Amino acid sequence: MPGFEVIGTEEQAEIDDIFRRGGVLFRHGFDALRNDCYKVRDFERAFADYMKVPHALAVTSGTAALRVALAVLDLQPGDEVITQSFTFVATAEAIIEARAVPVCCEVDATLNMDPADLEARITPRTRAVIAVHMLGTPAKLREIADVCRRHDLVLIEDAAWGCGGSLDGRALGTWGRMGTFSFDFAKTMTTGEGGMVVFRDRRDYERAAAWHDHGHENNPAVPRWEDTRSGSGFNYRMTELQGAVGIAQLRKLDDVVRRQRTNRDAMWRAVADLPGVVAREVPSGSHETADALVFETPSNSIAREVRGKLVAAGLSTKILPEAVTWHFAGTWTHMPELVARHGNLAAAFPVTSARLARCVSLPVTVKMDESAPSRVRDALQSVLA
Repeated sequence: MPGFEVIGTEEQAEIDDIFRRGGVLFRHGFDALRNDCYKVRDFERAFADYMKVPHALAVTSGTAALRVALAVLDLQPGDEVITQSFTFVATAEAIIEARAVPVCCEVDATLNMDPADLEARITPRTRAVIAVHMLGTPAKLREIADVCRRHDLVLIEDAAWGCGGSLDGRALGTWGRMGTFSFDFAKTMTTGEGGMVVFRDRRDYERAAAWHDHGHENNPAVPRWEDTRSGSGFNYRMTELQGAVGIAQLRKLDDVVRRQRTNRDAMWRAVADLPGVVAREVPSGSHETADALVFETPSNSIAREVRGKLVAAGLSTKILPEAVTWHFAGTWTHMPELVARHGNLAAAFPVTSARLARCVSLPVTVKMDESAPSRVRDALQSVLA
């Protein structure tokens, strides 16, 4: 979770540079005032290079990134987009905002999309699939991508938790037609709020860039106030201040992930031999971002008791089990579109519900206290031994 942990002089220097060079905070125009200072453009270019893709588009949030990616597909009412039942509400919200029907599938032992259940839920109305890398562990992208190819579906990756991770040496977010990222304050790298969409196809990028900017095509042949457009859009532009912070944070990303992995592994070594503790499944070839240490316990009552002991010891858990309602579609009765598609949500995803009920997730930090692993073990041992 800890991009915010390493915010410092580097981010401040990038922000100060904006004001030294004219103080223009808008990503477009005002060329005569800004002395060639374009932080969002520079951030996009650096991010695309890091991800080894030709195009990246900075936006206002990870949710906006999903919505912009879906806008490229020109979805029509009644079109279906499948995602997983364990994700943040934003994934389903973006599908609904795109006028499509949200469909959720079960998760497997990775706590990500179950490729077999994904295939079982495909209908003639299915247009796209959004696979999510929950808490930094890659989904089974090989299998999911194969399902999408066989059924001629667009694969989008929600890599909100996957920034800096990879599978088979290929960056998370670059396996599908588009990939989306979140830079909110709890993510591995942060701009406070903010997000990014990455593209392999130039036409997808151009359509998304226009759509996130009210339809502006940023035609160099005319001034912005006379700009050309071929469709409408919305405003999801990132500010120069966010872009400046993003440039500095991106330089730190690999080190943040390395330290998270080290600290996650130290916590796991401290608890791995305890009875009833089962590690989350990780696809072979994964390089996780290690946003959290996730493991399964024998039952929901034990998972709840473990959480109580951790809190009493001054430690914390993350999403599982305390915040599952924001991350499990079986509880989203406030989304009538989801209810209309799945009916009784409480019973719609029994496999996922049972898995999540038994799981505990521990947040991983960069600046972990050296005593944390032993304190975690003591808390778990009092319940499991």
